[in-house]
Amino acid sequence: MRKTLLLARREISGFFYSPVAYVIGALFLLASGIWFFHAIFRQGQPATLRPLFEAMAYIMVFATPLLTMRLVSEEFRTGTFETLVTAPVTDTQVIVGKFLGVLFFYMLLLGCTGLYMWLLAIYGRPDPGVAVMGYCGMVLLGAAFLAVGLFTSTLTTHQAVAAILGIAILSVFAILMQLLTLHAPSPWGHLAARLNAMTYFKDFARGMFDTRGVVFFLSSTALFLFLSVKMLESRRWK
Repeated sequence: MRKTLLLARREISGFFYSPVAYVIGALFLLASGIWFFHAIFRQGQPATLRPLFEAMAYIMVFATPLLTMRLVSEEFRTGTFETLVTAPVTDTQVIVGKFLGVLFFYMLLLGCTGLYMWLLAIYGRPDPGVAVMGYCGMVLLGAAFLAVGLFTSTLTTHQAVAAILGIAILSVFAILMQLLTLHAPSPWGHLAARLNAMTYFKDFARGMFDTRGVVFFLSSTALFLFLSVKMLESRRWK
């Protein structure tokens, strides 16, 4: 566990020294801020963050692969992967450490959006239960999306390719499945709803705690972390 946390701290330091991470974070906060002031923080609108949570979930389809694209592919490109495989750490420790590092940075960005809740509390009476469940959903959804991005980063030495692959996979489970859920005939629409990340997330955005959503996001996170470990193992023996 100590080695995993050391690797996580290394990744966190890398984010704070990376101009790209600041740019991605700024764009994420800018996009969410524009949506907040355009759709929520207006006279006559309900004092709720639900529309913001749903908008941020779609923004993350594009933002999280950009955050994770360098995690492993950069190690391959610069040759530091060879140093990692000769160090006294396991592939699981490497993957979990990198995942915890990017998850911490993501949660910092998410914490910055607490400003919107503060503004709503000043000028309205938002339901704190909806806000708490919404942020819980954002953490679970973010963890799953980051795990997907980390997996695609293990597939290639090119950061841009890793980002494109991550966006493509997340678009299938967040956008394509949403369209099929709404428009495909049964039983395909029902199957798409089961695979649609937004189906589960929107329950959290409404202030509902759904154990099915918890299981879906945690199992998705575990699956893609497992696949990342296996890809790293295959690289080690090449």
